[in-house]
Amino acid sequence: MRVAVTYDNGNVFGHFGRTEEFKVYDIEDGKVVNAQILGTNGEGCGALAGILNIADVDVLICGGIGGGAVRALSEAGIKLYAGASGNTDEVVAAFIEGTLAAVGEANCDHHDHEHGEGHSCGHGGCHNH
Repeated sequence: MRVAVTYDNGNVFGHFGRTEEFKVYDIEDGKVVNAQILGTNGEGCGALAGILNIADVDVLICGGIGGGAVRALSEAGIKLYAGASGNTDEVVAAFIEGTLAAVGEANCDHHDHEHGEGHSCGHGGCHNH
């Protein structure tokens, strides 16, 4: 299984459509057997699901994500765990243990829920792809 996490300096990056890197984990028999950083080459929302699909990713773990990206991931057959935060290695460990509490739907349409420190959803054109 291959799991990608939006990545920023060791932590889950808060918005899928603006992530510049993913950390990609290969998991076999409940253990991480390989991890690497995958750059997005400055691509935005619309192309990111395609990058993950080409990289043969099965699961995406991220912070905030908009509806268009959720649809693109779904069409690519990638399972989504949104609303994650903190250290990417710890988040993936929780995923492996089955304790990662996250949702597979857009969570950036409303701003009255708790995202932790400093989350902002400056989407620009991300919702119209």
